[in-house]
Amino acid sequence: MNIYISFGAIFFYLLATYKLAAGLIQSGTDSRLQYKQHFFIFGFSALTLHGILLYQNINAMGGLNLGFYNALSLMSWCVSLIVLLAALSKPLENLAVVIFPMAIIAMVLEIIFESSLVLPDSAPAGLKVHVLLSVFAYSLLTIALLQALLLAFQDRQISKKHPASIMRLPPMQLMENLLIQIIAIGFFILSLSLVTGLMFLNNIFAQHLIHKTVLSVLAWIIFGILLWGRWAQGWRGKKLIHWTIGGFLSLMLAYFGSKFVLELILKRV
Repeated sequence: MNIYISFGAIFFYLLATYKLAAGLIQSGTDSRLQYKQHFFIFGFSALTLHGILLYQNINAMGGLNLGFYNALSLMSWCVSLIVLLAALSKPLENLAVVIFPMAIIAMVLEIIFESSLVLPDSAPAGLKVHVLLSVFAYSLLTIALLQALLLAFQDRQISKKHPASIMRLPPMQLMENLLIQIIAIGFFILSLSLVTGLMFLNNIFAQHLIHKTVLSVLAWIIFGILLWGRWAQGWRGKKLIHWTIGGFLSLMLAYFGSKFVLELILKRV
């Protein structure tokens, strides 16, 4: 049953990506609107099937299976969902050209490889809240990274006097404002995630979490400095892009870097 759901989700992800890409190169407003409508229909269809697959794979006997590949697939689903919902009111749909193929790759890895890290049903409710906050914060800051890369592309096109008309991007000021809004929300949720996580650290060294904690706090500091620089110093352009990339890389190493080493290399689950 899972394989049919997986193929259905992949099929709709591909259709949605095609419709979005095709709509970007259309010159007529009506044609672009039609492609965008199809993009949303196929996108939400893909997310529905992907969500069913995640529920079946993560809802394990005795707890939640949040091993490396399941977590990767869950993150990609959350990122896709946030972008799709946000695109209903903000110009963020272009990010799906990258995000949907990433979701397909994550699904394929989830199908091929097994995950075995289970969060038991007996785990404290606060710990489960910490996990959910972490997933949401990581998803939002992943979107911030993609927004920053899109902003870098736009800045490069403008500096070379080649308008990025093929992508039909909004003005750079709007793009930067969207980036800051996403980071501000992600920073707030990351703060909550760190606070709730520290409540459950009995022994940071015995739990093999020292590097994860340090890198997460480092990411929090980087994003905090970025927001201060924007609001107090008026940072724009390349500064925002570079600090966003730095913060995300630290967060990625904290979460997936740690999970990769502990689960797949050291076999500690």
